Amino acid sequence: MSEQQNRIKVLGAGIFSLILVLGIARFAYTPLLPLMQHQAGLGVAAAGWLAAINYAGYLSGALIATLISDMVLKDRLYRIGMILAIVSTAMMGLTTDFTVWAVSRFVAGLSSAAGLLLGSGLILNWLIRHNHRSELGIHFSGIGLGIASAAAAVSLMNHWLNWSEQWFALTALGCLLLVPALRWLPPPDRSAVTRTGKKMEDAPPSAAFMRLFTAAYFCAGVGYVVSATFIVAIIDHIPGLAGKGGLVFLVIGLAAAPSCIAWDLIARRIGKLNALIAAAVLQIIGIMLPVVAEGLLASLIGALLFGGTVMGIVSLVLTMAGQYYPTRPAKMMGKMTLSYGTAQIIAPAFTGWLATRFGGYAAGLYLAGGIMVAGTLLLLMLKAVEKREVARNSALPA
Repeated sequence: MSEQQNRIKVLGAGIFSLILVLGIARFAYTPLLPLMQHQAGLGVAAAGWLAAINYAGYLSGALIATLISDMVLKDRLYRIGMILAIVSTAMMGLTTDFTVWAVSRFVAGLSSAAGLLLGSGLILNWLIRHNHRSELGIHFSGIGLGIASAAAAVSLMNHWLNWSEQWFALTALGCLLLVPALRWLPPPDRSAVTRTGKKMEDAPPSAAFMRLFTAAYFCAGVGYVVSATFIVAIIDHIPGLAGKGGLVFLVIGLAAAPSCIAWDLIARRIGKLNALIAAAVLQIIGIMLPVVAEGLLASLIGALLFGGTVMGIVSLVLTMAGQYYPTRPAKMMGKMTLSYGTAQIIAPAFTGWLATRFGGYAAGLYLAGGIMVAGTLLLLMLKAVEKREVARNSALPA
């Protein structure tokens, strides 16, 4: 098999793993939620708790990823995570017991961290070792494809199957995805050199760079979660746009799927840090358009800009994190994810308080836009720090 065919199989393993752990195990819960409330007696408060427990599982997985350096152990946990995704999906259809559902959501969160962080790290390590471009845009397209696939599958199955039968059907679909997710990813190579003999060495960024990078990614987490959580409610409350929130959310999803690949191509031309700054600026416009300009067209353009940048930022940041630690890429990826995840816990609660105080969620978008402006300024500072450090290192004797 040619090297290019091997690359396609490895990237394919990553895409199928993300469709499994995010599209099915994690995000199928969202489109199935109304049906579970109607047929299985799931209450509004309990539904919220299950979503929170799922996120707690994901953050727990991210924390574990920061603590592991051994590639063989990462590979083993990745494969266990794929199987846990199947188990957690099947558990949802077995009972109406809240405790079982809670365990399922926590396990699904752990499995999504295995696919998104451990899997991404293993794939980036393989690409670097085999002298391919160290880019993860194709891999991360699996997130958008997974969410779209789960939404389409549930929409189709709603005509024939009840809530529990749908979970079992998704479990069967997950079993099909499990095969390439496991078989197409080769066991990790622990040697200290690439295939061409180049030494694999970590090149950690400075403490100042890390502080700015982590803070900027926290800001990106705020920008993401406020819009992703409340945009449907915001659009539906704009005069003349009632009922259009779902359409805007669909456009966000469709724009997100190919965006990671597009941002990889942009980063090749202008550099990853410049691409991050460009994506952040476009995302600010996308966040603010629905509240500063009236009409459906402005909201749809905003959705395109937001959807087209949000996953691109995640992809660029995690790729950069992995490139600093080619021998243990998931380590820094996990740390960055903890920062992004902390923002996703704090920001919705604060947005809810703002909505109570000002009588609507629009204030939350102003907050998200403002925080993203701060994050963009941090990225500009990061660019200055990087330039200074490159100049200092080049001045050192060889």
